[in-house]
Amino acid sequence: MDTPFPYAQYVTGKQFIGRKSDVTLLGNLLSQGEHVTIYEPPKTGITSLVQQTLFNMRLSGKSFTVGQLSALNIRTPEAFLLRLGSTLMRMVASVPEEYMKMTQQYLGGTHFVFDPRTYAETGQVLSLGWDLDAEDILAMLRMPFRLSADRNDRFILIIDEFQCLSLLDNPDVLLRPLDSVLRDQRDHRLFSFIFCGSGVNAMKGIFEGSLLFHRVVERVCISPAEEREISEHVQRGFLAGGKVVNQDLILGACRLFRGNLWYINHFCAICDAMSRGYIMEPVFVEALENLVSMHEPHFKEIVNSLTTHQVSLLRATVDGVTRFSSADVIRKYGLNSSANVKRVKDALMKKEVLVFDENDTPSLMDPLFEYWVKKYYFEIPQ
Repeated sequence: MDTPFPYAQYVTGKQFIGRKSDVTLLGNLLSQGEHVTIYEPPKTGITSLVQQTLFNMRLSGKSFTVGQLSALNIRTPEAFLLRLGSTLMRMVASVPEEYMKMTQQYLGGTHFVFDPRTYAETGQVLSLGWDLDAEDILAMLRMPFRLSADRNDRFILIIDEFQCLSLLDNPDVLLRPLDSVLRDQRDHRLFSFIFCGSGVNAMKGIFEGSLLFHRVVERVCISPAEEREISEHVQRGFLAGGKVVNQDLILGACRLFRGNLWYINHFCAICDAMSRGYIMEPVFVEALENLVSMHEPHFKEIVNSLTTHQVSLLRATVDGVTRFSSADVIRKYGLNSSANVKRVKDALMKKEVLVFDENDTPSLMDPLFEYWVKKYYFEIPQ
């Protein structure tokens, strides 16, 4: 059913709000055969940005083939490479005979095999006939470049939740060969990776914390949608149902959710279901309570996983502290020492609770979690 406030799936077309410059930038990079990484907090619009960009590229007459896989449940290099190979094959083939031929052509001499029995029983395109070795890894990572070159067709492969590869026992087993292959194939312009991730700090560790992927993968940042565009979107949505809302209430919601369109659409969908005619402030208040109630179990799980020192540094952050290592701050919040502060910061970043900008200024990733922490956990008067 169509809804003026979609939040359960990605959006394109008239539901895609703002970020035109981001779409243009991403489209230009992909058209030039560049590899791209996009990492933002969860539900910030990564998938919508990618799909809107591909939609616009098709409208402009560009031809390409797209594949997509997720690293969310990947915990071994073997699992990732098998999924990568299967995805690539399914982009251009659909029957066992074609899978067999492609395995022989692109993975001959490796331990990757096409097993007809496994395929018939599980639908799994590739299997491993022996333990993985370094040559197997390189052959698989080179496969998309060879495949696109042989077919003289532009390929784009989207890898969602790429940061999960950092959870492998030894991430470098995959990341270093991947970096090497991207450098070796720098002049190959028919294939592009899009590395997407909702674990901002983990993705920073991969793409900024080392020399890996430096100058071979371009980062695209998602710009905040302007309040004016969000306000117009919300007003149009309510008007479609014959409802009117005060603009100041909309702007208040925009600022509370820090322009996060997923939260704004979910919030407005609740308001829409609760109201008729003119939407007053009490509806907004009750809708916010309902939204908080839905997410509260997750928020409680987050704070219950924190140590006392981590909670103290979280409190300092919501109090507006930006420099945690000063003697006054350490004493006031019971942080013990500057060395302990660093350990606590690293822990909160690893848990994806805090993110630090280029000026080392902290912020909570989730705007609704920030609201809940202030009002319900620390009981700070609003």
